[in-house]
Parts: sequence; C-alpha cells; structure tokens
Amino acid sequence: MPFISFVTVAELRFGAHHAGWGSARLQKLEARLATAETVWLGPSLVESCVKLRHDCAAIGHGLSHKDHEADRWIAATALWLRVPLVAHDTIFTDIPGLNLITTLA
Repeated sequence: MPFISFVTVAELRFGAHHAGWGSARLQKLEARLATAETVWLGPSLVESCVKLRHDCAAIGHGLSHKDHEADRWIAATALWLRVPLVAHDTIFTDIPGLNLITTLA
C-alpha cells in the first residue's frame, strides 16, 4: 500500500473544493485517497521535518524557505518512512538522502 502525507491529503481536498467539484467527483477522490495510508503528524515526523529544513538551509536548498512548508512536510514524510517520493516538482531534486522517483512504471 502506498503512503500519502497528511499535507498532500489536505492539498488535494482543498483543490477539489476550491475548484467546485461536485459530490460524485469528491467521492471518487476520497475513494482514491483510501487506497493509500495517510501518514499523520507526530513527534518523530516533526523532528524529521526540522532536520530536513536544517540540512537544506545548510546547503542553500530552496526547500528550506518558508514558502515550501507543505513540500518540506511531504519530503520529510518520505525520509522519515525511508520510502521513495514519487513527484514531479523540481523542488524535490538534490535533497540529501531523498530517493526521488519522477517516472512512473
């Protein structure tokens, strides 16, 4: 089962509501989200995010900037779980220790 960060769930739900999706489309989104295990915030994940921001700041990586807060939580979740991150956003490139997958099988 794939994992999904709590932040990603929030972003997807916001985007759907903001775009005015109807109930049928929202139900499809929720069904799709249910196929993944949501990773919720806790003390260990907080520490992972703190370490990631510190490490990124030390090397001048843009993920340390405030405007990438949501992206940082997503990357920290993958690092904390020690799983690859599947994403196409270039902010995730060159993060120390992150296994980034940008192609789908």
